[in-house]
Amino acid sequence: MTTVELKDLYKEYETGKPVIQNLNLTVLPGELLVLVGPSGCGKSTVLRMIAGLEDITGGSLFFDGVCINDMPAKMRDIGMVFQNYALYPHLTVAENLGFPLSLRKFPKDEILKKVQEIAEQVGLSDLLYRKPKQLSGGQRQRVALGRAIIRTPRVFLFDEPLSNLDAQLRMHMRSEIVALQKRVGITGIYVTHDQAEAMTMGDRIAVLHKGILQQIGKPQDIYNDPQNVFVAGFLGSPSMNFFHGSFTKIDNELIFQELHNGASFTIPDHSFIYGIPDDKNIIVGIRPEKLSLTPLENAPTWQCSIHQTEYHGHEQIAFVQSADSLKSIRVPLQFPVKNDDAIKLYIQPDSLCIFSSLTHNRL
Repeated sequence: MTTVELKDLYKEYETGKPVIQNLNLTVLPGELLVLVGPSGCGKSTVLRMIAGLEDITGGSLFFDGVCINDMPAKMRDIGMVFQNYALYPHLTVAENLGFPLSLRKFPKDEILKKVQEIAEQVGLSDLLYRKPKQLSGGQRQRVALGRAIIRTPRVFLFDEPLSNLDAQLRMHMRSEIVALQKRVGITGIYVTHDQAEAMTMGDRIAVLHKGILQQIGKPQDIYNDPQNVFVAGFLGSPSMNFFHGSFTKIDNELIFQELHNGASFTIPDHSFIYGIPDDKNIIVGIRPEKLSLTPLENAPTWQCSIHQTEYHGHEQIAFVQSADSLKSIRVPLQFPVKNDDAIKLYIQPDSLCIFSSLTHNRL
């Protein structure tokens, strides 16, 4: 298993504008690290630099402590799975799977044995003699996966491999890719803009924005403890609610007031994890599931009214108007709500995330 290390990795094109800025990242042996961020944030560029398909402008890339900046792509021993599968249409599934071994002049009997082993692993044993046009999208993706692992590469690279599939098949293939990666034990780096994929697949996730690493850690740690407004808002569906305003101290209590006569509630002292700031202008973040209609002891409360609701089968998502934006709440079905209902919301005391309105970093 291989350790992949990026030290001060930097990339710019002819325009002189940086695409990746001083990226420091270590992918541990055998783990699946997910690079996640919006379109254009530079995540696929990072993957292509690791694969040797893009030149590195600055910084260093290491495999097991050896710098490979100038190593040709074909020498890096990478297994890469793309968004478009990149299968040869005139070859059968078996021939597509065995193609990397054919290039390396493996004996035919050894190729056949390896193809059968891999086909069984990825569920293609009954489809070996079909052509790609005779396969479904999920089956083609399995062929691409099988071809990537057949020669046991040092590192797996996945470049948004599921974005062409429908929602149900994407969910199924997510679990298949994770199970396969763990079974073969190869270090993997997976790129996606889908935060649900990142949260469900990664041992750790690294959040990129405008070429800068925002935060890295286990999915649950980043979700529960985001370090800035971007990370807090990007991960989670519905996304975190943000209240822009200021706080004042009244009778030993910190009272928050949203701008434009929006929400008003008490802020527990311990919500400021780095100490209460001198600047009173802040952004308060609250996850939709942390707003409850059920009374909670010693919980801040917020009076508001329902603007609209969405039915999601197992729950409702209710939206309330506050200041100049809508805020979302997860509402269990046992609490029927409808438009224009006046409600009292209880804020789970330990759930607030407080950010600086100037830097957008966590306070």
